[in-house]
Amino acid sequence: MTVCLRYARNRADAEDILQDGFVRLFQNLHQFKFQGSFEGWVRRIFVNAALKKYQAKKWQNEQTDIEEVNESSIQPDIVSRMSEQEILNLVTKLPEGYRVVFNMYVIEGYAHKEIAKELGINEATSRTQLLKARKHLQTQIDKMMSLYES
Repeated sequence: MTVCLRYARNRADAEDILQDGFVRLFQNLHQFKFQGSFEGWVRRIFVNAALKKYQAKKWQNEQTDIEEVNESSIQPDIVSRMSEQEILNLVTKLPEGYRVVFNMYVIEGYAHKEIAKELGINEATSRTQLLKARKHLQTQIDKMMSLYES
């Protein structure tokens, strides 16, 4: 469910992805060759289920009005004070294009070439989406940091 929540816009979408993922898992269980991690194999099925949902919606890479972002560094103690749920909420609030690329690159460990192939975009677009996702998160964390300092 955690993987599904990272890719979904809301809990209902995450539950749909979870259900689709389990259907795929049980349909393809016979294909697991007991080579490598079962957990990794299962994770990949659920990531692919999430990607398929967004490809079916034909999501577009969203743009936000972030033209200039404060390049201040994030203080590690601020991030360490944030709960896992607060971080997940920030990632969930990213525009879809940013969120999918961010999850695939940062969390799942895909290379930009793999992301581009999976999403049908070019590598430069993947890199740009990741950069914009990071800037968007930086802005949100900076806002949270100002609340902690108050």
